[in-house]
Amino acid sequence: MCVIGMSDPPSVGTSVEAFFVSTGIVSLAEIGDKTQLLALLLAARFRRPWPIIWGILVATVVNHALAGAVGQVVADLLSYEWQHGILAVSFLAVAAWTLVPDKLDEDDTPPIGRYGAFMATLIAFFLAEMGDKTQIATVVLAAQFDAYLWVVLGTTLGMLLANVPVVLLGNAAADKLPLVWIRRVTALAFLLLGLYAGWLVFQPA
Repeated sequence: MCVIGMSDPPSVGTSVEAFFVSTGIVSLAEIGDKTQLLALLLAARFRRPWPIIWGILVATVVNHALAGAVGQVVADLLSYEWQHGILAVSFLAVAAWTLVPDKLDEDDTPPIGRYGAFMATLIAFFLAEMGDKTQIATVVLAAQFDAYLWVVLGTTLGMLLANVPVVLLGNAAADKLPLVWIRRVTALAFLLLGLYAGWLVFQPA
């Protein structure tokens, strides 16, 4: 994994790396997350998969674009040492958070009966994603890579990879996934990123 100066334009290698790392991490982190449980709820409620999928896409793009922008601003304001120190702590915190099974609370969803499938999904996903670990991961990844667009595209694709099969197949697909091992693999990925960011603190800028 390479990290370049914040003032330099991202190289092709950095952009590709940012895209694939963001896609992989978020798609794994989303498995068993409350927004994936929300996708199941919406699919069961409306039984109209494509408006739900479009709602997930739009809500994720808006939410992660804002999260990525926050990550970029934070990266620009911090010195090299502070930036990677905070990144290390953030990655390690998300690694621990990933190991905790998620559940969907009633407060996480608006009264969806009054909306159509698309609007209900758009509103519910945007609100449920606020402060969620995949949103926090997007902030951290955008701060780690100087490739804002590729991070947002990657995290959005990761959300779709995790949620579209759930919407299309419902509980049958989700029940067969080894959630414990998926959480462990995701936590390991964040742990490695955290250790790498911490190692960078002690390297010359």
